[in-house]
Amino acid sequence: MTTPENPGLKDVLARARAASGEIAAALDEDQEPEPEEPMGWQPIWKRPRTPKSKAARKKELHDQRERLRDAAKRRLAAGESRRPRSRQSRIGNAAARRDARTLSRVRYSNAWLR
Repeated sequence: MTTPENPGLKDVLARARAASGEIAAALDEDQEPEPEEPMGWQPIWKRPRTPKSKAARKKELHDQRERLRDAAKRRLAAGESRRPRSRQSRIGNAAARRDARTLSRVRYSNAWLR
C-alpha cells in the first residue's frame, strides 16, 4: 500500500522557500552590531570586554587574597569562640550519646552511697 501524495506539502515547501530571505534577515538581526554603529545601553554580560592592565590585574588578585585572608581569620575566631556548643554537636553519633547518658546516670545517681 502506498501513501497518497499530499498536495498541501508542496505548497508549504514553496512558501517556506519564498520566506527564507525574511527568516535569514530576522535571524541576522540579533547578531553583534557593526563596530561603526553606536551601541546603546547593553546588559553587562553583552558588553565587549575591555582588557585590564597587568597592574590592575595584580591589584585585583591582591585584594582578593586579602579578602580570603580576612575570611579565614573570621572563621578561625568563630571556631575558637568561647560559646558553649550544644550537647548534640559535642557527642557525634547515637552510640556515643547513649554511652554519655549512661555515664551521666551513674555519675549523678546515689547508688554507690548505699
